[in-house]
Amino acid sequence: MYYWSISGQLKCAFDRLFAVAELGPDLANPVKDAVLLMAAEGDTEENFAPVRAYYKALLDCLGWKDAGIVYAGGNMAAGDIEAHPEQLEAARQLGAAL
Repeated sequence: MYYWSISGQLKCAFDRLFAVAELGPDLANPVKDAVLLMAAEGDTEENFAPVRAYYKALLDCLGWKDAGIVYAGGNMAAGDIEAHPEQLEAARQLGAAL
């Protein structure tokens, strides 16, 4: 999470989907499943709310299916997630379910 949103690099990747959609006669992107794995320093529901809203709006617009979400709060520095084994396990379970 970067300033209560997705990273600029990820936003650029999503923006490029516009060019993909323009290739087809119906101007639609291929339908995909998506997951959201979000690490952040903050660990409250309010902290993740802006990203949750963006993710939902993006999937609604693209017609993609939400295959799961893992919010990993309380992680500021590299390696902090090691102190949150429940977050790693949630991500592992989501990956195994795909």
